[in-house]
Amino acid sequence: MDNLVKVHGGGGYDSDFSDDDTGESSNRGLKRKSEADILQKPFQKGSRQQVAHRSFHSNELDREEAINRRAHLISMNAFERHKKFVGDYILYYGGHMANLKRSTANDKTDHDVLRENHRFLWRDEDEEDMTWEKELAKKYYDKLFKEYCIADLSRYKENKFGFRWRVENEVVSGKGQFQCGSKRCEKQEGLRSWEVNFAYVEHSEKRNALVKLRLCPECSFKLNYHHKRKEVTAKKKNKRLSEENRDSPEKKRKRKDKGRKKKRSSSHTKKNKRKEKREYSTSSSSENSDKDSEDEDQSDDQSETSHWRGPAPAVEEKSREEEFDEYFEDMFL
Repeated sequence: MDNLVKVHGGGGYDSDFSDDDTGESSNRGLKRKSEADILQKPFQKGSRQQVAHRSFHSNELDREEAINRRAHLISMNAFERHKKFVGDYILYYGGHMANLKRSTANDKTDHDVLRENHRFLWRDEDEEDMTWEKELAKKYYDKLFKEYCIADLSRYKENKFGFRWRVENEVVSGKGQFQCGSKRCEKQEGLRSWEVNFAYVEHSEKRNALVKLRLCPECSFKLNYHHKRKEVTAKKKNKRLSEENRDSPEKKRKRKDKGRKKKRSSSHTKKNKRKEKREYSTSSSSENSDKDSEDEDQSDDQSETSHWRGPAPAVEEKSREEEFDEYFEDMFL
């Protein structure tokens, strides 16, 4: 019996096949592991051979619950989120909603800030120590149009008037310039321009400003109920200059001839007076008069010949800006 099986302590092995079987089994295990690594996907988790701990389970539940709560809060707007937090606070800590209500006594809107810090006219002194409220009022003031005013004439019998500058919509519609500048009047005929010294009290300080108004006859009566205001009219142009520019050169010559005749007649009258007063100096006065007459004749001849020496003087043409200024002169009274 060459091939014998040895048994030690209840276990035995085959002495002929033990080495070969262990080598093959190790090679097979390596092949299986390599195949499993190749077939495993990158997002696939490894199989757990042991049961997870209780703390791991609770952490996973908390993480999922936090994700759900975050998604729920994101879906709500700010007011609903605020109400939820307040409700949770009252639910956990107790109390009432009235205890958490905020006081609105000191709340201010932009309109309230403008009313408190608005100024009819801003000076250099007012722009010192600027706060954000004053900057807001100054920014609103810069957007106003300060050519004409809008007037409140409801208390004209008390000699109290309210004035303010125009806004953009009123400038576009023509309110205060092509329509009556009264707050509750929209007439467009018979408008007259008035210049008023507006005295007012602002921030416990007395001030005055010269403003312009365009009012209809009825509103003008209300404005001048106590005393007459200054009316602004268009400036009258010099008619003589306009007539001289329009006249032909022949008319200009006739005017010059008339002026010369007047000068001669005035010189003769002066001579006669001198003769009556000073009879003893008749010879000297006659010689001087002859010289004066000769000088005048020479100057007249030179002036007449000067018209024919060269071309007529060129008339300066007005630029486009000057024409626009003349056109808009009557519009801004």
